[in-house]
Amino acid sequence: MEMKMERQWIAICFGGAAALVLLIWAWEVLNWVWPKKLEKCLRVQGLKGNSYRPFLGDQYESGKLIREALSKPININADIKDRVIPHILKTFRDHGKNSFMWVGRIPRVHITEPEQIREVLTKYYRFQKNHHSFDPITKHLLTGIGSLEGEPWAKHRRVINAAFHFEKLKLMLPAFYESCHDLVSKWESKVPDSGSAEVEVWHDIETLTADVISRTLFGSNYEEGKRIFELMRELTVLTIQVIRSVYIPGRRFLPTKRNNRIRAIDKEARVRIKGIINNKMKAMKAGEVTSDDFLGILFGMHVNEIQQGNYQSAGMRIEEIIGECKLFYFAGQDSTSTLLVWTMVILSRFPEWQARAREEVLQAFGDKKPDYDGISRLKIVTMILYEVRGLDPPGGEGSKVAHEATKSGGVSIPAGVQAMFPPILLHQDPEIWGKDAREFKPERFWEGVLKATKNQGSFFPFSLGPGMSMGQNFALWEAKMPMALILLPFSFELSPSYKHTPLTLITLQPQHGAHLVLHRA
Repeated sequence: MEMKMERQWIAICFGGAAALVLLIWAWEVLNWVWPKKLEKCLRVQGLKGNSYRPFLGDQYESGKLIREALSKPININADIKDRVIPHILKTFRDHGKNSFMWVGRIPRVHITEPEQIREVLTKYYRFQKNHHSFDPITKHLLTGIGSLEGEPWAKHRRVINAAFHFEKLKLMLPAFYESCHDLVSKWESKVPDSGSAEVEVWHDIETLTADVISRTLFGSNYEEGKRIFELMRELTVLTIQVIRSVYIPGRRFLPTKRNNRIRAIDKEARVRIKGIINNKMKAMKAGEVTSDDFLGILFGMHVNEIQQGNYQSAGMRIEEIIGECKLFYFAGQDSTSTLLVWTMVILSRFPEWQARAREEVLQAFGDKKPDYDGISRLKIVTMILYEVRGLDPPGGEGSKVAHEATKSGGVSIPAGVQAMFPPILLHQDPEIWGKDAREFKPERFWEGVLKATKNQGSFFPFSLGPGMSMGQNFALWEAKMPMALILLPFSFELSPSYKHTPLTLITLQPQHGAHLVLHRA
């Protein structure tokens, strides 16, 4: 009898424990599906936003606003914010700047003050990359150092920094020149002597920057890397579709057409990049090539670390190198090509600044081949590039996720909540830049970036703090060289067929290309 009661008591205890575990699990699931605790934490601090809608959040409405904004061109003098970030502007109109939106089930707090943004960008131990907020299938695009945190990030940054040192840039100058010379020769073949011709420059500029990266970073020409660029561009489009859609847990395992294509692209890109890497390794071992390009530097550091006995910190594994190559194929080409195309579009509208830049280039080089020192002295061209980055920043939105509960500008941000900062709003804020914030005035950078921003640190075209783009110097050089070579033989203006259609696809791009009329000097 006692044994029977003991067994019944054990069964009751076991059942009670199981019920408790099930109750805790159900509570956790409920909090995941319906994050009311997070919403309450934000609202009690005075932050406003729409009420949470299960799974959808604000994504359906945001997607609808973006699609409507992109459905037609805008006037060349219109404010591009209405086309690029219509969902954020609507939130500000409805709830004010102290507001939040829902990205699926995750709240995204808007950070608009320069000091707050600087804090989010520099305190990486509190605010980290929010890739984990996306569908895991996006990892196929978001690779390399752009996806890392902590010690792995520090290790990769130390290695990659060496590739973008000024001394290394000098060695890359001939490759820069060859790629730019090919572009100018192509346009000269289209434009008759002392004549004019319409050219869709966006496609050619993409080809140029792709060629520059292939030659300078990987020691190959554009033809060898052309297919990789095509793959990475398609992967970018598909990844943006995933990010902007409602996240459903486990969706990445479904054999959908998009999922299958993403995996196929990733597989082909990896095979092709690994082929370039293997060929580079064989050529270096045979002494046929130097280690002055990106891959060569990575391999060189790896060998040096091993020779010094630093096996733990030695270089990167092949898979890590492939990830970095994918990142630079996609990000390096994208950021510079967009900077170049918007510079040409804007200079087409402001011929006086185009003429000033051309005169500076003529004085620096005349009929000589551009060199490192001359490129470094192009002050007016540099001012123009900075101003273009201010008016047409590389992206409309930037975000980090709170790694732990933290405060920013007096607002408590719970762990897991995103902090979103729109660079385009900060770069065009009249309170920082003055009433002419949206006007094209490169002279504001005459005394440098800090002077232009009144030391507020409110200009970050290549991010800020530890996360600052390591390729900043490379990107500026990659933009200055072609601008110098283009300005010498050509003047240019907008074609009547040009349509102003800025589109955010990771970076800000011309949705329908950039049709310009080139005139031979």
